Amino acid sequence: MRTNDLRIRTLPIWSGGVSIEPLRGGISNESYLVTDAKGRHVVRFGKDYPFHHVYREREIMTARAAHAAGFAPALEYAEPGLMVSAFIDARTYGPEDVRKNRNRLARLMRRFHEEMPRHVSGAGFMFWVFHVIRDYARTLDAGGSRMASALPGYLALADELERAQVALPVVFGHNDLLPANFLDDGEKLWLIDFEYAGFSTAMFDLAGVASNAGMTQAEAEELLATYLGREPDLATRRAHAAMQCASLLREAMWSMVSELHLSAPGVDYVAYTADNLARLDAALDHYRSTYGKTAS
Repeated sequence: MRTNDLRIRTLPIWSGGVSIEPLRGGISNESYLVTDAKGRHVVRFGKDYPFHHVYREREIMTARAAHAAGFAPALEYAEPGLMVSAFIDARTYGPEDVRKNRNRLARLMRRFHEEMPRHVSGAGFMFWVFHVIRDYARTLDAGGSRMASALPGYLALADELERAQVALPVVFGHNDLLPANFLDDGEKLWLIDFEYAGFSTAMFDLAGVASNAGMTQAEAEELLATYLGREPDLATRRAHAAMQCASLLREAMWSMVSELHLSAPGVDYVAYTADNLARLDAALDHYRSTYGKTAS
């Protein structure tokens, strides 16, 4: 019997016997669908990943807060390295779903950003993507990454994209809005996976939704306008386009760091790195051709 199966079966929360089925799609954690006499549950394995600034105690707090605020399924049980959540009978979004539902998602993000600070507790955590990129560069350099020679260029690009940002209110962000972290039960949208959640500005979530789903410029600007409740000015549109590049750079560097430190079943981090770098090149070409290069 596999170690994970044995650990799942011996958890103290089940009613009667259990059936266990692996869930596919995660790129850093292993998850399982477990059915017992009370219903279906999702068991997710994942320890602290300091190299990714991921600490499960903070994630557990955020998951509970998100459920209390009405955004996430109930967290039913947690112990070191493992979380059990209620299963939501819902469709997991792909990029096309995100693009089609961009206005619904903009309104969901607005509510999440505004309402979550009333529910989170403990020491505050700040997620600022440009700090993450710089810290990833240090981790990659220290780890002898195969991408070490590219790091000065990535850091210069991060500086350029940061200079394009505009002042916005601090909110509580999800900060990992890949399409698969949205669930749709036909009536309600849900959010899952809060590893990177923390205080930020709205721009990173807005950019992440757009860049991760491959939105066109028009779709991304509609998402931004719906979130803001008004047409954005030129500086805000530029900041959003720049942050989409930063989102892709962070995702690529996340994958580079994962190449050094993680191993998930069926995940090819080298290929994931290459895919995100290719998407970054396209986004950066669009950004600079539309807005020009930000001066030093």
